[in-house]
Amino acid sequence: MIALWIILGIVVLAVIAGIVSYNRFVSQRNLIRNAWANIDTELRRRYDLIPNLVETVKGYAAHEREVFEEVARTRSAAAAATGSPQEQAAAEGPFVAALRQLFAVAENYPQLKANQNFLALQQELANTEDRIQASRRFYNNNVQAYNARIKQFPSMVIARMGSFTEEQFFEVEEAIRQAGAPRVDFGQGGGTGAPATTPPAAGAPAEPAPPASDPGSFTP
Repeated sequence: MIALWIILGIVVLAVIAGIVSYNRFVSQRNLIRNAWANIDTELRRRYDLIPNLVETVKGYAAHEREVFEEVARTRSAAAAATGSPQEQAAAEGPFVAALRQLFAVAENYPQLKANQNFLALQQELANTEDRIQASRRFYNNNVQAYNARIKQFPSMVIARMGSFTEEQFFEVEEAIRQAGAPRVDFGQGGGTGAPATTPPAAGAPAEPAPPASDPGSFTP
């Protein structure tokens, strides 16, 4: 009789552990989706800033038509990308490269760099870039924790039963990462030269950050 109660207790504990593990997977997945939504919001904010920035630069460098056309084309492609994080990153690469060209043009015009409208747009873009970086780190950190649990035993059993699959990191092409993102500081003291989308290494987030997923100590 005692053995029966022991077996029953083990079964109950296993069921409870499975439920807790499943619910944690759901919470982590929702956290990742919300984190990605935050990245998308910041990217859209940057897309909205670019047309005004281009128009301001045009006032001083109207002959740089090819640069403006490339920015417009790649911006449209990036804004239209609604797929996976990897697909979004692939669209971001050419856009970031086009922005570098735009800022390279702007550096040749001292009067433009002193234009108050340009300085305001520069500062807003710098702030947006900072928020993109923070959102990306938060997202990648949660993806790392989630993917690690999917590979661990016994949580991997619950992951398979619940059809929980690995999520993608938000990365940028290697060439774009090595070349760097557009500078937004022209020595006016208002902007910060933060890169737009400095990516993590392949398959891992770029910088370590405090765990942002479920802080519970139980990891079935």
